[in-house]
Amino acid sequence: MDLHHLRVFAAVFKKRSFSRASEELLLSQPTVSDHIKSLEEDLGCRLFDRLGRNIIPTSEAEALYHLVCEIMEKVESIREIAGRAGGEPAGELVIGASTIPGTYLLPPVMMDFKRLNPGVFFKIEIADSRETVQKILSQDLLIGIVGSKQFSHQLNYTQFVDDEIVAVASPKLSIKNRVSLDELLSYPMICREEGSGTRKEFERYLELHGKSSDKIKILGYFGSTDALKQAVKSGAGTAVISRFAVAEDLKHGTLKLIRVSGNEIRRQFYVVTHKKRTLPALHTAFLAFLRTSL
Repeated sequence: MDLHHLRVFAAVFKKRSFSRASEELLLSQPTVSDHIKSLEEDLGCRLFDRLGRNIIPTSEAEALYHLVCEIMEKVESIREIAGRAGGEPAGELVIGASTIPGTYLLPPVMMDFKRLNPGVFFKIEIADSRETVQKILSQDLLIGIVGSKQFSHQLNYTQFVDDEIVAVASPKLSIKNRVSLDELLSYPMICREEGSGTRKEFERYLELHGKSSDKIKILGYFGSTDALKQAVKSGAGTAVISRFAVAEDLKHGTLKLIRVSGNEIRRQFYVVTHKKRTLPALHTAFLAFLRTSL
């Protein structure tokens, strides 16, 4: 049985798509299909039912997936042991992260860690907080960094770094530098999608101040922070966003800060792990480095 076939199988299972798996693995779609066909022949069972463009895992695939995940973890452990024998951590380090930490916090830290440990290969999977946590629960990820908690007895959350959510607008928008919460809500607002930690924290802030999220005059939703910022810069409306995401924009004057009278909107970013998963030494070393870097 070829380990590469198993790795391809795991990618197809997670993505529920040959084409998306091929993009993740940097392989052609026919190559991915050939690997799955070879594995099915080797095992003597069908792993996926093809229904047009959709694929559905069979019961055999459902049972196989968790075993394959364990095998892949053991393979990475072997690589780590070999790396430590060579005097430095080595192997693939996959981290899930919500938009703000994944875009603005992790990249420089990861590059610093890699400079110290050239044998490490990084991959950051960016999604919203809810999706990242779901990947931890489904055991598709070992570590996630998120901006909001989803309660589960299966998860461990560790405080990582403090963040402030601020209101911003285009300098060309006629709005005071300091406003009341009611005044802020009177302006059209551009929002992140449901599942965004930033949006969830702002809605919680409104609730604490006796305001309904229904009072937000939502102009539109954006699935990325950069798209949201571009819309705000056009003068379309205001937005609430992580200070990390707009630090450069505030510095260069392409966005202006709007202070809201009352308490600041603060939140924590968290490192989230599964209680029943043992982190490999490489992941543990990176987390230790991460906590001393920010």
